[in-house]
Amino acid sequence: MSIQKTNFDKFLIKLGNYFSTSLLGPWRRRSLGLIALLIGFYCGSNLTVYYLEKVGQRPLVVFVMVLILEILVRLRSNVKSEQWPLSWLAIDNFRIGTIYAVILEAFKLGS
Repeated sequence: MSIQKTNFDKFLIKLGNYFSTSLLGPWRRRSLGLIALLIGFYCGSNLTVYYLEKVGQRPLVVFVMVLILEILVRLRSNVKSEQWPLSWLAIDNFRIGTIYAVILEAFKLGS
């Protein structure tokens, strides 16, 4: 019995291809992706605290950060290729790390 080509199966194949490009391949691609992820987490956790002291309103700071990151998502969605350039891989991993830091900060605060 063969596997049927359902929408969920296509989604799983695309998801597997996305993660395999980050985990497999040349060392330059893997290390740049990991470094960008860690730098994004570092910036996301520090910028919320830094700009909180400057502005004084945490929701406004987080809103502006998420707005900038969503603009990056819109720009990235215009790139249609199977293999993204290294710059887009770094920007995407930076975005993921930053959003993860903001979400972790929200869980720590209990809000």
